[in-house]
Parts: sequence; structure tokens; C-alpha cells
Amino acid sequence: MITSHNKYDAIENLIYNEGLKIQSLEFSPTYREMFIHLTNDATFVVRTHQYPNLKKASVQQLKNFSLIGNGAGIHWPEVDEDLSLKGFLKELNVSWSHKRKD
Repeated sequence: MITSHNKYDAIENLIYNEGLKIQSLEFSPTYREMFIHLTNDATFVVRTHQYPNLKKASVQQLKNFSLIGNGAGIHWPEVDEDLSLKGFLKELNVSWSHKRKD
């Protein structure tokens, strides 16, 4: 039996085979929320305080980010933080799943 070495889970398939990427990132005026805009026109909101390094970061440090991996993640060099689209989507999926069970 021949198996592929490039087996992806459902989220990885969206990112690597379907081309879902982070297109841009904006912050709320208070810098407490990040608006993550995706290439499929979806936007989701993530609270910066969920991530200890971002919670401690100054506004200037938060503004100093770059998209990495062709939009597969976000990097903040001054606070040594890397967050991935896969991680965001997993968190959203878990959150959504818990809400459906309630």
C-alpha cells in the first residue's frame, strides 16, 4: 500500500491546499482586540490578552508585526511571539464546538 507523505488534517488542508491565508491584521483603538482578515473575506476577532507576550506588549510593539509563511502566521519580533492561522482556527473550532453543546 502506498501512502502519501503529505497528509493534512482538515485545517491544514484549508491552509496548504485551498490557499486560506491571513490577508491583513488590524487592531481595535484600544489594542485589546486583533481583527484578522483572511483571503476568503472572513474576519475574526482575537483578544490580545489571551497571549501573555502580547498582553505585556506596548502599542508600538504590537504594531511591529509581520505576516510570515505567506500568510500562515503572524510574527512580533520585539516580543518574540509567533501565532499561526492553524492555531487561530483550532481555537475558533473548539470555541464554536463548546457553544453548540450548550
